[in-house]
Amino acid sequence: MDKKVLLILVDGLRSDALQFCGSGYSSRLLEMGTYSLEAETVYPSMTLPCHMSLFHSVPPERHGILTNVYVPLSRPVEGLCERLSANGKKCAFFYNWGELRDLTRPSSLAYSFYVSGDICGYEKADEMITENAFSYIAAEKPDLAFVYFQSVDSAGHAHGWMGSEYCRACVQSLDRVRRLIEHFGGQYDIIVMSDHGGHGRGHGTKESEDMTIPIICIGEDFRAGGQFQNASICDVAPTIVSLAGVDVSKDWEGRSLL
Repeated sequence: MDKKVLLILVDGLRSDALQFCGSGYSSRLLEMGTYSLEAETVYPSMTLPCHMSLFHSVPPERHGILTNVYVPLSRPVEGLCERLSANGKKCAFFYNWGELRDLTRPSSLAYSFYVSGDICGYEKADEMITENAFSYIAAEKPDLAFVYFQSVDSAGHAHGWMGSEYCRACVQSLDRVRRLIEHFGGQYDIIVMSDHGGHGRGHGTKESEDMTIPIICIGEDFRAGGQFQNASICDVAPTIVSLAGVDVSKDWEGRSLL
């Protein structure tokens, strides 16, 4: 295989929010690809530990990031972008939460776009991310494009998960997802997912509301309307490198979903 992958992550999107939020696109999204609404993230179910597991395919007890504060890995694990870059693949990041800067070594990225959601507001920052991703991906066609949206998680913390403001943020984020898929779906395999869920005004526990996430894979290698069994956030990096035609790192503990 030699596929390009667009990885879209909606921070804090609960699986059950896909249908509950009122988005007209949710059902279509599930019909297009193979999915799990019962995929498991890692504990602690916090943004940076979850993303480190997403990009390094190991649990937090292995990579050592247990809070949203980065500390250097005492036993380094090869990351997704390092793996792809070492095999001649071009990676691009589009994000608006500053702590994600530590997910990968700068030298493994061909391009990185960051705008501060804390300063601009996450709704505006998500839209800026979308516009920049459209422009760069269309012009440069990276092998992996990671697009990160934060406004859903921000609404959950401010107003509560599954409340009206949270659902409004879900609908807006899913519309951005729709725009990206409609534009790049013929050129890229696409993975849409979350890092964790939430309940009340927080997350980080072992409760199912926090630990259960959606993973949706769209492309000719994934059966439309099919479902994954026992999928995990640690399975995403092996899936991406397999699509790209690159061997899975010996350090990783997840499995390819192909």
